[in-house]
Amino acid sequence: MAMAEGRNSTTVARFILLGFFEFPRLSGFLFSIFLGIYLMTMSWNLALITLIKIDSYLHTPMYFFLNKLAFLDICYVSSTVPKMLSDIFKKQKSISFMGCAMQYFFFSSLGLTECCLLAAMAYDRYAAICNPLLYTAIMSPTLCVQMVAGSCIAGFFGSLIQLCGLLQLYFCGPNVINHFFCDLPQLMILACSDSFFLQVIISVLTVIFGLASVLVIIISYGCIIVTILKISSGEGRFKTFNTCASHLIAVTLFFGSGVVVYLCSSSDDSLSQNKMASIVYTMLIPMLNPLIYSLRNKEIKDALNRWKKRIFFLNF
Repeated sequence: MAMAEGRNSTTVARFILLGFFEFPRLSGFLFSIFLGIYLMTMSWNLALITLIKIDSYLHTPMYFFLNKLAFLDICYVSSTVPKMLSDIFKKQKSISFMGCAMQYFFFSSLGLTECCLLAAMAYDRYAAICNPLLYTAIMSPTLCVQMVAGSCIAGFFGSLIQLCGLLQLYFCGPNVINHFFCDLPQLMILACSDSFFLQVIISVLTVIFGLASVLVIIISYGCIIVTILKISSGEGRFKTFNTCASHLIAVTLFFGSGVVVYLCSSSDDSLSQNKMASIVYTMLIPMLNPLIYSLRNKEIKDALNRWKKRIFFLNF
């Protein structure tokens, strides 16, 4: 800690990240598990990006968004996991105040961007199912690029506003964060100054990003369900619903885990539970997204088969 000018107290210069201190004997096991998850996340998302890039049949709006989601998940998991892995075997798991603030900035920016991108993907599914004849005209390449760019810009400025509010807080101790990364709720608990203004900012951003994104998704899928129910054959209804089932699963996991963590109590009894729940949306969801979108997707399977045949013929 360093002495603050004009104050009789000290200013926190570094924070201590407790990580998974509850399981000291499982450090090696946890490191292996989390490293495996991180490597699988990187490899599966990179493989999906590569497949979409090289297969011309996948150059459609749906896979354009899926490509960007895979890249976003790579950045998202990389904003927290490498630091957490490097801290597991350290006795002093510390991070500077500015490092902590920047880690949350990138984590939050990517998370808010993903909220917007998932809403854009829901609109894409709405256009494809409810207006199939006009789908190409509605989801033009220009609009797709604008929606992705808009998601990134909105996420950046949403996180920047939070960062500005965080930098206004005064930290005089304690400096121990019961988490494996710098999350804003835990930082606000440690603040010595009034965090009411930052709480207002978070509430406004929650409405703008969380509720607005969920509202777009609910309206889109409401229209999709109505359209599906109008299909006469059961096979046709199943086939149509199957085209958007993967996205619906991904949306449920992402927003569901976020609600569990950020709407739960911040009391000491719930911090460990929140920490475990945070693993879902910081590590497991980025790892599972490529599988969710690929396992039941015939176009992805066909692209993989074409890729395998191409490699086979190249070898001979």
